[in-house]
Amino acid sequence: MVAVQGGPSPSRAETPEVPAWLQAHLGTGEGQIAPVVLDRARALYLEKLRQGTVRNPCYLAMDATRPSTARDGTPGRRFYVICEAQKSFRAVSSGHGNGRKLRRADFSNDRDCARHFSNAEGSKLTAGGPYVTAETRTSFKGYVGAANRRVPFYRTFLLYDGEGETANARERAIGGHPAVLVRWQCRFRNPESPHADAEGFVPYGRLVNYTGGRSNGCTTWSETASEEILALVEDDPTTLYIYPASGDIDAVAAAVTAGRSLSRAGLYWNDTCLRTIRAPRFWPKETLRPIIDDWRASLPKLAPQELPICK
Repeated sequence: MVAVQGGPSPSRAETPEVPAWLQAHLGTGEGQIAPVVLDRARALYLEKLRQGTVRNPCYLAMDATRPSTARDGTPGRRFYVICEAQKSFRAVSSGHGNGRKLRRADFSNDRDCARHFSNAEGSKLTAGGPYVTAETRTSFKGYVGAANRRVPFYRTFLLYDGEGETANARERAIGGHPAVLVRWQCRFRNPESPHADAEGFVPYGRLVNYTGGRSNGCTTWSETASEEILALVEDDPTTLYIYPASGDIDAVAAAVTAGRSLSRAGLYWNDTCLRTIRAPRFWPKETLRPIIDDWRASLPKLAPQELPICK
């Protein structure tokens, strides 16, 4: 595998050989992890372990080149939780950034395969590279449930700290969370609620589950997987490597344009998604941020809309 920008590259002596039980999970099939993704994730984890940055016995990885939907129609498994001491490997689903379609640039992604990637704030795109999990924040999203039994819904968000091209993860509000949201519909009076506004109203809406779909650039998991991952890293940070980094994307795009075989060039991209997207594109923040800022400046100044009263 050729070296590309964005991947840790310790010497062979520094990286223990992949144990046999974990080698059994290597591959490009459903529920497997591509060798380059595991190599990058292990290298990052072992580096941070040696530095004393993390002590967690487990580490995380994601392959954003894979489709979000498996052949049987279920969410595609492309996020990995690996605990080598326990000989535990689990593959779960995760969303990829949906991007935007603006007048000056279309960097939107379809639901199943990601073509566009970026580290630009406001791009709503996935940025591959090294991360370390940080603190969690739990916030109120609205009331849900039947009219006679409305309850508050809270969602926990796991922050990431990035390095290099992903160093602006906090600026971008990039992290991990359950793939659920509350789509507000109306408001009702509940002055006893700690979430009531100055007039005593709280928002109410419908709970939407988008497991395996797109996100604003964060990693999004099913509620079950979220519980496991959040419990794993609470007060015990670990590493996350998201593939592909910008160097991978540029190298694959160049190979596709030249008509060269990826395998012969020592490159990797999921075959199913590559056939769908034809060639990936990385948008550096220096390129995309001015376009996003120009779009934001062009938006009309509208007065905040008020939710109707629930019937």
